[in-house]
Amino acid sequence: MTRDDASAAVCVDVGSTWTKAVLVRSDGVLAGFAEHPTTVADVLTGVDAAVRAVVAAAPGAAEPELLACSSAGGGLRLAVVGSERLTAEEAAHRVARSAGARVVHVHTGPLDPSDVRILRGSRPGAVLLIGGADGDDPAPLLNNAARLARARVRFPIVLAGNEAARDDAIALLTAAGRTVVACPNVAPRLGELVPGPVRAALAQLYADHVLGRRGPSAAPRFRRMVRVGTPDVVAEGAALLARMLGVQVLVVDVGCATTDVHCAIPDDGSRLTIEGDLGMRAAAAGVLVEGQAQGVVDPVEADLLGPTVERMTNEVGYVPRDPGSAAEDRRIAALAAVLAVRRHVVAHESDLPGDIGLLVLTGGVFRRPDGYALAAVVATLRTDVELAGLLATARVAVDADFAVAPAGMLAAAGHGEAARTLLQDHLLG
Repeated sequence: MTRDDASAAVCVDVGSTWTKAVLVRSDGVLAGFAEHPTTVADVLTGVDAAVRAVVAAAPGAAEPELLACSSAGGGLRLAVVGSERLTAEEAAHRVARSAGARVVHVHTGPLDPSDVRILRGSRPGAVLLIGGADGDDPAPLLNNAARLARARVRFPIVLAGNEAARDDAIALLTAAGRTVVACPNVAPRLGELVPGPVRAALAQLYADHVLGRRGPSAAPRFRRMVRVGTPDVVAEGAALLARMLGVQVLVVDVGCATTDVHCAIPDDGSRLTIEGDLGMRAAAAGVLVEGQAQGVVDPVEADLLGPTVERMTNEVGYVPRDPGSAAEDRRIAALAAVLAVRRHVVAHESDLPGDIGLLVLTGGVFRRPDGYALAAVVATLRTDVELAGLLATARVAVDADFAVAPAGMLAAAGHGEAARTLLQDHLLG
C-alpha cells in the first residue's frame, strides 16, 4: 500500500490566535473543517478540541493520521539596545523587515537597572545589541554587554556592533550563560547600514520561535506533534501549485500576527518574506503606520480605521459580527497584503523572473467568502501603483476552504496525489 492509499488525515494549523483543523480523505476530498481559539494556558486544549470537532464531522471513518504545523509563537518581538538613537531606530526597522520580527522597544545609551526592567517589560523574543562604528571606542558596547550579562535575561542576544568590541562582548555574554548570535556590525561606518546579515540571523531565530514551543506549549506531546512551522508548509503548498500549473505563483498569507509572502517558481522552490509588523490583530497598528509611510493610506482613512485597529490589537480573538466591521477587517487585510508584497518585491526583485501567473490569498479573513467584498481586496492589489504590472495577468484564487496549508502538510508527508486533488477541487476548481 502506498502512502496515498493510507487512511484520512487531520491537518492541524496552530496559529497565534486560532487553531484550525481539516479532515482530508485519502482521495483528497475535504471532509470537514473546525477551528478553536488557540488556548494560551495549555495549547493542547485547543488542538484537541479542534481535532475532536473535525473528526466528529465524519463518523465511522478510520482513525486518521494527524499532521500538524504551528505559528503559535506569532511575530518575533525585537528589542534593540544601541548608542545613538537615529541609527538604532533605523537599524532596528531595517533588520526586522521581512524577517518575521517586530520592533517593540529601542533603548540608546548606557543601560542601568531600571532600563533593563523596562527592556524585560517589553517581552522581547530577541535583543539586538549594537553600538559604535568599527574603530570607535569599544567601551559603550562592552558596558551594555556586561549589563545584559548580569541581567539574567533568557532571550537570545544578536550582537552586531563595533568590531573592536566583538570578541570581548561575546566572552562577557557567553560566560554568563547568555545565548549569543554574532553578526558583522550593522552600522560599520557613519551613515552606512548593512542589515542583511542581521536580518538573516533574525529569520533563523524566527523559524524556531514561530513554532511556539516555549512556556505552556513546551509540553512533550506538542513538541512531538509539531515539527514544522506554518510558513514551511505554506511554502510547500505554493511550490506544489507552481508545479501543477507551470506558472509563477504568489501566495499571500495574511495572519493575525504576521503577513507572509511566498513566491514559487516551477521546479525552483519558493522565496519567502515574513512581515512581523503587518497583521490582523497583534500587528494591526503596523499596517496603518506603514500604509501612511508608503502613501497607501491617507490621513482621513487612517483616522477612520484607527478605532478598529485599536480593537484588533487589544482583542486578539475579536471576530467581526456585522457587515461594516467585516468590511474594515478586509480593508486591513488588503492593505497588509499590498504592503507585504511590495516588500517581497524589494527583497527578491532579482529573483522574480516575470509576471505572476496565480495569486492566492489565504488567511482567516478570507475564510468568510463574500464575492463582492473579496473583489474589492483583489482590486486593491491589482490597482496598486507598484504591483499593477506584476499582477496584470495573474489569475486570483481565494483560499476560502483552507486548502493551501493542509496541502503542504499532505505533500510533505508523502500524500502528493491527495494534496494535488485538494488544491484542484478547493482552490483552483
